[in-house]
Amino acid sequence: MQINAHLNHIRAAQYACTLLGYTLQKNGASPDFLAQIKQLEAHMSLGRKLFRLGNSADALEAAKRAIHLSDMVLRFCITVGHLNRAMYFACDNILWAGKSGLVPHMDQEKWSQRSFRYYLFALILNLSRDAYEIRLLMEREVNGKCQKGASGDNSCAPREEGKLQQVALRLKLQLRLLVHVLRSNPPLLLDLAKNACDVFIPLDRLGLYKTGPGFVGLCGLTSSVLSILTIVHPWLKLKP
Repeated sequence: MQINAHLNHIRAAQYACTLLGYTLQKNGASPDFLAQIKQLEAHMSLGRKLFRLGNSADALEAAKRAIHLSDMVLRFCITVGHLNRAMYFACDNILWAGKSGLVPHMDQEKWSQRSFRYYLFALILNLSRDAYEIRLLMEREVNGKCQKGASGDNSCAPREEGKLQQVALRLKLQLRLLVHVLRSNPPLLLDLAKNACDVFIPLDRLGLYKTGPGFVGLCGLTSSVLSILTIVHPWLKLKP
């Protein structure tokens, strides 16, 4: 728990440096000062990799626990997500060995790309899990309202309106229901926001969707702050 807190603080500082460097560059800061910011960011990145040397084993243990979940979709998303995280950390460890000089002739770019690919797959599975849980909660909310009003309330019955009005009304109701579900479930909202921020980082690094260092720094800083919140307030962490 304490190591995770330190890692998230270092991660927040690293992406704050990314955002700061971008802002200073836009405002015409001196090249020497920008180089110092970049060097500080690189040191923090290397420090995070050192602290994460045992995280592959933790991710594999989490995958072994998740494989016993009764819900098939959650079991798949969480288990495969943890396996991808384990591979991401393993690639990251190899990358750390190259950057620290232990393996001097290693192709760092190749291992960096592999690392970010596994990271992206893990985040896609996390977002899929979030979407699935949102759908379950929305269906439960609708079914509860319909059962409650079955004796006389016709709010769930179809209405005689034009097609466009029906589509607009349905979208409005779905959006309102989505907002209600997320407001009623802060851990799910926090997890969705964190994964949505994080996914832009590997997309940018892999060249799939270029957003630039400023946006990447903002996303990384935001997701780090949200992760720190789940450590300070454990009830905000999405379970299982």
